[in-house]
Amino acid sequence: MTDTLALSTHSAITPDGVRLHVESAGRGTPIVFVHEFGGDHRSWEPQMRFFARRYRCISFAARGYPPSDVPAEMERYSQATAADDIAAVMDALGLDKAHVVGLSMGGFATLHFGLRHAARALSLVIAGAGYGAEKEHEDYFRNVSLEVARQFERQGSETFARTYAIGASRVQFQNKDPRGWQEFATWLGQHDAVGAANTMRGVQARRPSIYDLQADIARMPVPSLVVVGDEDDHCLQPGIFLKRTIPACGLAVMPKTGHTLNLEEPAAFNALLAEFFAQVEAGRWEVRDARALPSQIMKTD
Repeated sequence: MTDTLALSTHSAITPDGVRLHVESAGRGTPIVFVHEFGGDHRSWEPQMRFFARRYRCISFAARGYPPSDVPAEMERYSQATAADDIAAVMDALGLDKAHVVGLSMGGFATLHFGLRHAARALSLVIAGAGYGAEKEHEDYFRNVSLEVARQFERQGSETFARTYAIGASRVQFQNKDPRGWQEFATWLGQHDAVGAANTMRGVQARRPSIYDLQADIARMPVPSLVVVGDEDDHCLQPGIFLKRTIPACGLAVMPKTGHTLNLEEPAAFNALLAEFFAQVEAGRWEVRDARALPSQIMKTD
Protein backbone atom coordinates (compact mmCIF):
# COMPACT_ATOMS: atom_id res chain seq x y z
CA MET A 1 0.00 0.00 0.00
CA THR A 2 2.79 2.43 0.88
CA ASP A 3 4.41 2.06 -2.54
CA THR A 4 1.19 3.04 -4.32
CA LEU A 5 1.05 6.26 -2.31
CA ALA A 6 4.69 7.27 -2.68
CA LEU A 7 5.89 9.85 -5.18
CA SER A 8 6.53 8.30 -8.56
CA THR A 9 7.95 9.72 -11.77
CA HIS A 10 6.75 9.10 -15.29
CA SER A 11 7.39 10.25 -18.84
CA ALA A 12 4.68 11.44 -21.20
CA ILE A 13 5.36 11.64 -24.91
CA THR A 14 3.39 14.29 -26.78
CA PRO A 15 2.06 13.74 -30.32
CA ASP A 16 5.02 15.71 -31.71
CA GLY A 17 7.54 13.63 -29.78
CA VAL A 18 8.35 15.87 -26.82
CA ARG A 19 9.07 14.03 -23.56
CA LEU A 20 7.45 15.58 -20.51
CA HIS A 21 8.58 14.90 -16.94
CA VAL A 22 5.62 13.88 -14.77
CA GLU A 23 5.35 13.27 -11.01
CA SER A 24 2.43 11.72 -9.16
CA ALA A 25 1.50 10.88 -5.58
CA GLY A 26 -1.50 9.52 -3.74
CA ARG A 27 -4.58 7.55 -4.73
CA GLY A 28 -8.11 8.50 -5.69
CA THR A 29 -9.71 10.91 -8.12
CA PRO A 30 -6.93 12.53 -10.17
CA ILE A 31 -5.92 16.19 -10.06
CA VAL A 32 -3.52 17.52 -12.69
CA PHE A 33 -1.61 20.69 -11.74
CA VAL A 34 -0.34 22.95 -14.54
CA HIS A 35 2.38 25.44 -13.60
CA GLU A 36 2.93 29.09 -14.48
CA PHE A 37 5.70 30.62 -16.60
CA GLY A 38 7.72 31.59 -13.54
CA GLY A 39 7.44 28.15 -11.92
CA ASP A 40 7.77 24.51 -12.84
CA HIS A 41 6.44 21.18 -11.58
CA ARG A 42 7.95 21.87 -8.15
CA SER A 43 5.75 24.93 -7.70
CA TRP A 44 2.79 22.74 -6.73
CA GLU A 45 4.44 21.08 -3.74
CA PRO A 46 2.07 22.63 -1.14
CA GLN A 47 -0.87 21.25 -3.14
CA MET A 48 0.73 17.88 -3.89
CA ARG A 49 1.35 17.32 -0.18
CA PHE A 50 -2.11 18.44 0.89
CA PHE A 51 -4.30 16.77 -1.73
CA ALA A 52 -2.32 13.52 -2.08
CA ARG A 53 -3.91 12.51 1.24
CA ARG A 54 -7.13 11.71 -0.65
CA TYR A 55 -6.53 12.34 -4.37
CA ARG A 56 -4.11 11.14 -7.00
CA CYS A 57 -2.04 14.27 -7.63
CA ILE A 58 -0.06 14.87 -10.81
CA SER A 59 2.33 17.69 -11.67
CA PHE A 60 4.50 17.98 -14.75
CA ALA A 61 7.16 20.22 -16.23
CA ALA A 62 5.90 21.92 -19.37
CA ARG A 63 7.83 21.60 -22.61
CA GLY A 64 10.83 23.91 -22.38
CA TYR A 65 11.23 23.27 -18.62
CA PRO A 66 13.84 20.66 -17.64
CA PRO A 67 13.75 17.81 -16.88
CA SER A 68 11.18 17.86 -19.72
CA ASP A 69 12.53 18.26 -23.23
CA VAL A 70 13.41 21.74 -24.49
CA PRO A 71 12.55 21.96 -28.20
CA ALA A 72 14.84 24.43 -29.93
CA GLU A 73 12.21 25.56 -32.45
CA MET A 74 9.85 28.30 -31.26
CA GLU A 75 7.06 27.00 -33.50
CA ARG A 76 6.76 23.92 -31.28
CA TYR A 77 5.40 26.15 -28.49
CA SER A 78 1.83 27.44 -28.62
CA GLN A 79 -1.31 27.87 -26.54
CA ALA A 80 -2.99 24.95 -28.28
CA THR A 81 0.05 22.74 -27.73
CA ALA A 82 0.13 23.67 -24.02
CA ALA A 83 -3.48 22.52 -23.66
CA ASP A 84 -2.91 19.34 -25.63
CA ASP A 85 0.16 18.52 -23.51
CA ILE A 86 -2.17 18.19 -20.51
CA ALA A 87 -4.09 15.54 -22.42
CA ALA A 88 -0.79 13.80 -23.27
CA VAL A 89 0.09 13.64 -19.57
CA MET A 90 -3.31 12.14 -18.78
CA ASP A 91 -2.90 9.62 -21.60
CA ALA A 92 0.50 8.55 -20.26
CA LEU A 93 -1.01 7.84 -16.85
CA GLY A 94 -4.14 6.19 -18.23
CA LEU A 95 -6.49 8.88 -16.94
CA ASP A 96 -9.79 9.34 -18.73
CA LYS A 97 -10.80 12.37 -16.65
CA ALA A 98 -9.29 14.64 -14.01
CA HIS A 99 -9.72 17.86 -12.14
CA VAL A 100 -7.31 20.31 -13.81
CA VAL A 101 -5.73 23.17 -11.86
CA GLY A 102 -3.62 25.83 -13.54
CA LEU A 103 -1.92 29.07 -12.49
CA SER A 104 -1.24 31.97 -14.86
CA MET A 105 0.24 30.43 -18.02
CA GLY A 106 -1.05 27.15 -16.65
CA GLY A 107 -4.42 28.78 -16.01
CA PHE A 108 -4.70 29.74 -19.66
CA ALA A 109 -3.68 26.19 -20.63
CA THR A 110 -6.35 24.86 -18.27
CA LEU A 111 -9.02 27.08 -19.83
CA HIS A 112 -7.99 25.95 -23.32
CA PHE A 113 -7.99 22.34 -22.14
CA GLY A 114 -11.64 22.87 -21.19
CA LEU A 115 -12.33 24.31 -24.63
CA ARG A 116 -10.48 21.54 -26.51
CA HIS A 117 -11.03 18.51 -24.24
CA ALA A 118 -14.12 19.31 -22.18
CA ALA A 119 -15.19 15.67 -21.89
CA ARG A 120 -11.95 14.86 -20.05
CA ALA A 121 -12.23 17.60 -17.41
CA LEU A 122 -14.05 16.88 -14.16
CA SER A 123 -13.51 20.53 -13.29
CA LEU A 124 -11.22 23.47 -14.02
CA VAL A 125 -9.43 25.79 -11.60
CA ILE A 126 -8.27 28.83 -13.56
CA ALA A 127 -6.03 30.86 -11.24
CA GLY A 128 -4.19 34.09 -11.97
CA ALA A 129 -5.11 34.04 -15.66
CA GLY A 130 -5.44 37.45 -17.29
CA TYR A 131 -2.13 38.88 -18.45
CA GLY A 132 -2.46 40.05 -22.04
CA ALA A 133 -6.18 39.32 -22.14
CA GLU A 134 -7.35 42.91 -21.72
CA LYS A 135 -7.83 44.31 -25.21
CA GLU A 136 -6.38 47.71 -24.35
CA HIS A 137 -3.16 46.09 -23.12
CA GLU A 138 -2.69 43.45 -25.84
CA ASP A 139 0.11 45.22 -27.70
CA TYR A 140 1.88 46.21 -24.49
CA PHE A 141 1.78 42.66 -23.15
CA ARG A 142 3.00 41.21 -26.43
CA ASN A 143 5.94 43.63 -26.54
CA VAL A 144 6.82 42.95 -22.89
CA SER A 145 6.70 39.19 -23.55
CA LEU A 146 9.12 39.56 -26.45
CA GLU A 147 11.42 41.71 -24.33
CA VAL A 148 11.36 39.14 -21.51
CA ALA A 149 12.36 36.49 -24.05
CA ARG A 150 15.28 38.65 -25.20
CA GLN A 151 16.44 39.23 -21.63
CA PHE A 152 16.41 35.51 -20.80
CA GLU A 153 18.63 34.96 -23.82
CA ARG A 154 20.88 37.98 -23.20
CA GLN A 155 21.31 37.79 -19.43
CA GLY A 156 20.66 34.13 -18.77
CA SER A 157 18.06 32.78 -16.36
CA GLU A 158 20.04 33.12 -13.14
CA THR A 159 20.68 36.83 -13.66
CA PHE A 160 17.35 37.82 -15.17
CA ALA A 161 15.43 35.94 -12.47
CA ARG A 162 16.54 38.62 -10.00
CA THR A 163 14.47 41.14 -11.97
CA TYR A 164 11.55 38.93 -12.95
CA ALA A 165 11.03 37.65 -9.40
CA ILE A 166 10.29 41.13 -8.01
CA GLY A 167 7.56 42.16 -10.43
CA ALA A 168 4.62 44.23 -9.18
CA SER A 169 2.52 41.13 -8.47
CA ARG A 170 5.39 39.10 -6.93
CA VAL A 171 6.46 41.42 -4.14
CA GLN A 172 3.41 40.45 -2.06
CA PHE A 173 4.86 36.93 -1.86
CA GLN A 174 8.30 38.30 -0.99
CA ASN A 175 6.88 40.46 1.79
CA LYS A 176 4.75 37.71 3.34
CA ASP A 177 7.05 34.73 3.00
CA PRO A 178 10.69 35.64 2.31
CA ARG A 179 11.87 32.01 2.48
CA GLY A 180 9.17 30.75 0.16
CA TRP A 181 9.78 33.62 -2.26
CA GLN A 182 13.53 32.96 -2.24
CA GLU A 183 12.92 29.33 -3.15
CA PHE A 184 10.67 30.46 -6.00
CA ALA A 185 13.33 32.93 -7.21
CA THR A 186 16.08 30.30 -7.00
CA TRP A 187 14.07 27.80 -9.04
CA LEU A 188 13.24 30.54 -11.57
CA GLY A 189 16.97 31.10 -11.98
CA GLN A 190 17.36 27.44 -12.90
CA HIS A 191 15.07 27.69 -15.93
CA ASP A 192 16.48 26.84 -19.32
CA ALA A 193 16.97 30.19 -21.10
CA VAL A 194 16.08 28.76 -24.52
CA GLY A 195 12.95 27.12 -23.16
CA ALA A 196 11.91 30.31 -21.34
CA ALA A 197 12.44 32.47 -24.42
CA ASN A 198 10.58 30.06 -26.70
CA THR A 199 7.72 29.82 -24.22
CA MET A 200 7.43 33.59 -24.06
CA ARG A 201 7.47 33.97 -27.84
CA GLY A 202 5.46 30.90 -28.77
CA VAL A 203 2.85 30.74 -26.00
CA GLN A 204 2.61 34.02 -24.12
CA ALA A 205 3.06 36.51 -26.96
CA ARG A 206 0.80 34.65 -29.40
CA ARG A 207 -2.09 33.43 -27.28
CA PRO A 208 -5.53 34.80 -28.14
CA SER A 209 -7.35 37.12 -25.79
CA ILE A 210 -10.04 35.37 -23.81
CA TYR A 211 -12.39 38.19 -24.86
CA ASP A 212 -12.05 37.00 -28.45
CA LEU A 213 -13.12 33.51 -27.32
CA GLN A 214 -16.31 34.63 -25.58
CA ALA A 215 -18.68 32.56 -27.70
CA ASP A 216 -16.68 29.37 -27.19
CA ILE A 217 -16.20 30.00 -23.47
CA ALA A 218 -19.93 30.60 -23.04
CA ARG A 219 -20.59 27.11 -24.38
CA MET A 220 -18.01 25.34 -22.20
CA PRO A 221 -19.90 23.00 -19.85
CA VAL A 222 -17.15 22.24 -17.33
CA PRO A 223 -17.60 23.28 -13.66
CA SER A 224 -15.02 26.00 -13.12
CA LEU A 225 -13.48 28.07 -10.35
CA VAL A 226 -11.61 31.28 -11.18
CA VAL A 227 -9.19 32.52 -8.51
CA VAL A 228 -7.38 35.88 -8.53
CA GLY A 229 -5.43 37.99 -6.08
CA ASP A 230 -6.77 41.48 -5.48
CA GLU A 231 -3.33 43.00 -6.07
CA ASP A 232 -2.86 41.11 -9.32
CA ASP A 233 -4.41 43.97 -11.27
CA HIS A 234 -4.32 42.57 -14.80
CA CYS A 235 -6.18 39.44 -13.70
CA LEU A 236 -9.10 41.13 -11.93
CA GLN A 237 -11.22 42.22 -14.89
CA PRO A 238 -10.47 39.04 -16.90
CA GLY A 239 -11.48 37.04 -13.82
CA ILE A 240 -14.83 38.82 -13.66
CA PHE A 241 -15.27 38.26 -17.40
CA LEU A 242 -14.69 34.53 -17.00
CA LYS A 243 -17.11 34.39 -14.06
CA ARG A 244 -19.80 36.03 -16.17
CA THR A 245 -19.11 33.95 -19.27
CA ILE A 246 -18.45 30.35 -18.17
CA PRO A 247 -21.89 28.85 -17.42
CA ALA A 248 -20.97 26.98 -14.21
CA CYS A 249 -18.33 29.25 -12.71
CA GLY A 250 -17.42 30.70 -9.34
CA LEU A 251 -15.00 33.54 -8.63
CA ALA A 252 -12.75 33.79 -5.58
CA VAL A 253 -10.73 36.95 -4.91
CA MET A 254 -7.97 36.54 -2.35
CA PRO A 255 -7.27 39.73 -0.36
CA LYS A 256 -3.86 41.43 -0.23
CA THR A 257 -2.53 38.79 -2.60
CA GLY A 258 -0.50 38.92 -5.81
CA HIS A 259 0.10 36.52 -8.66
CA THR A 260 1.75 33.49 -7.07
CA LEU A 261 -1.49 32.47 -5.36
CA ASN A 262 -0.85 28.83 -4.50
CA LEU A 263 2.53 29.58 -2.89
CA GLU A 264 1.72 32.95 -1.36
CA GLU A 265 -1.46 31.75 0.40
CA PRO A 266 -1.28 27.93 0.30
CA ALA A 267 -3.71 27.24 3.14
CA ALA A 268 -6.43 29.52 1.75
CA PHE A 269 -5.85 28.27 -1.79
CA ASN A 270 -6.06 24.63 -0.72
CA ALA A 271 -9.23 25.28 1.25
CA LEU A 272 -10.89 26.91 -1.76
CA LEU A 273 -10.00 23.97 -3.97
CA ALA A 274 -11.06 21.35 -1.43
CA GLU A 275 -14.53 22.87 -1.10
CA PHE A 276 -14.82 23.28 -4.87
CA PHE A 277 -13.86 19.66 -5.58
CA ALA A 278 -16.31 18.44 -2.94
CA GLN A 279 -19.18 20.40 -4.48
CA VAL A 280 -18.31 19.27 -8.01
CA GLU A 281 -18.14 15.63 -6.96
CA ALA A 282 -21.49 15.97 -5.19
CA GLY A 283 -23.05 17.39 -8.35
CA ARG A 284 -23.74 20.70 -6.62
CA TRP A 285 -21.54 23.08 -8.66
CA GLU A 286 -24.22 24.00 -11.15
CA VAL A 287 -24.99 26.56 -13.81
CA ARG A 288 -26.07 29.87 -12.29
CA ASP A 289 -29.73 29.96 -11.24
CA ALA A 290 -31.59 32.09 -13.79
CA ARG A 291 -33.25 33.94 -10.91
CA ALA A 292 -29.81 35.31 -9.92
CA LEU A 293 -28.95 36.82 -13.30
CA PRO A 294 -28.33 40.59 -13.43
CA SER A 295 -31.54 41.14 -15.38
CA GLN A 296 -33.49 39.92 -12.36
CA ILE A 297 -32.06 42.47 -9.91
CA MET A 298 -34.83 44.65 -8.42
CA LYS A 299 -37.44 42.80 -10.45
CA THR A 300 -40.86 43.59 -9.00
CA ASP A 301 -43.30 41.49 -11.02
